[in-house]
Amino acid sequence: MTDTTSLSTPTDFVAACRDAIGAAHVLTDAADTAAYLTDWRHRYTGTACAVLRPGTTDEVAALVRLAATHRVGLVPQGGNTGLAGGATPDTSGKTAVLSLTRLNRIRSLDVHNNTITVEAGVVLADVQARARDAGRLFPLSLAAEGSCTIGGNLATNAGGTGVLRYGNARELCLGLEVVTPQGEIWDGLRGLRKDNTGYDLRDLYIGAEGTLGIITAAVLKLHPQPAARLTSLAALASPQAALDLFALAERYSGPLLTAFELMSDFCLQLVGKHFSQLRYPFDGQHAQVVLIELSDSESEAHARSLFERMMEEALETGLVEDAVVAESLAQSRAFWDLREHIPLAQAEEGLNIKHDIGVPISRIGAFIEETDAAIAAAAPGARMVTFGHLGDGNLHYNVQTPEGGDPKAFLAQYQAALNRIVYDSVHRHGGSISAEHGLGQLKIDDAARYKSPVELTLMRAIKSALDPLSLMNPGKVLR
Repeated sequence: MTDTTSLSTPTDFVAACRDAIGAAHVLTDAADTAAYLTDWRHRYTGTACAVLRPGTTDEVAALVRLAATHRVGLVPQGGNTGLAGGATPDTSGKTAVLSLTRLNRIRSLDVHNNTITVEAGVVLADVQARARDAGRLFPLSLAAEGSCTIGGNLATNAGGTGVLRYGNARELCLGLEVVTPQGEIWDGLRGLRKDNTGYDLRDLYIGAEGTLGIITAAVLKLHPQPAARLTSLAALASPQAALDLFALAERYSGPLLTAFELMSDFCLQLVGKHFSQLRYPFDGQHAQVVLIELSDSESEAHARSLFERMMEEALETGLVEDAVVAESLAQSRAFWDLREHIPLAQAEEGLNIKHDIGVPISRIGAFIEETDAAIAAAAPGARMVTFGHLGDGNLHYNVQTPEGGDPKAFLAQYQAALNRIVYDSVHRHGGSISAEHGLGQLKIDDAARYKSPVELTLMRAIKSALDPLSLMNPGKVLR
């Protein structure tokens, strides 16, 4: 008997896809597919036999079955805002991009259960807005929220600024709908806080970057809208002082503490250089600045009272050098703009070496001190752009070209060596080389270097069991 799959070609697959979802949603012309083939940072550009745009879960399942029949790999893609190349196809031309942006319906919102059920292609900001209209809060928040999608957020277990109080995307998800590599649909859209009936399949797919199956919908947790938010900036002498202030803030504020963001002086210098409308908030320069936000269910007066008592102690003990509290929503937004414009200022300054790393909170000060020194010795003049979510141990630990240097030449000469310095230091401090961006194709080899053989064997066993043909996002997370 002839094996028909061996006679199949990408052309046959594309023709079958047109029959399944309509020719208008199967893109093959270069002008139509270009935006889907390059990642947000323009670091990776691939090719694909087609870009497929299904509009329902059933259509996704039909396309997955066709991919299995024709042995075509599928690269799931949402808003294409990832930073590790996880949603970009390779250069073989033997894969297809599966864009989920047409799965953009909010299926239901349950105010009593505090849940919202949405499809994978719904933009994060739209979920936030729908929750807000219902008097609820969906607390996942990150810079790309106006274009990233829920499917991508879950596939990478996105973090953002609210992790300290509300957790990563995994903690905000109660249930999933997933299309398996065999084209079957698992309906796990259960809005339950307790469901102790076997293996937790939900957590298996979250953070898997589409390598085990395709998330098509999710039940997400909602929270009450806070009655008031208080945003402040505090200036300190060192990362260790920031850690001490964090401990103090936790003692005073407890669960009201929503954000605790660290920014080095050079970060804010870059923001001021490239975005002059964003004013440095203090009269003098300070080595470190932290952004603190409290979300209070009682009142702004209650939050302000807590903050003032906390800051009084911090100033009296010399822990904090200066502080300012936002007196309006506009000023609060201005404080957040300083934080959120750091990556944009880096891009304006030129090419740089980025690291999205996690270390135990207690080790942040030692990590920065030791790793800064090692980088200075290896690449004299390199400028450190260190910022991130100190409250959950996630640093964006980036290296900028020396002043006046050639960025391309600097990266060519130093990137591999500096990556090794940073990742070795992360490993030594018991951390992770990817805190919230995922592995994608960017860190696939580094992950193999730092994960134990036992862990890699377990991961490969799961991949082999669920996706034996290796058609789900090939070349990502695992080789």
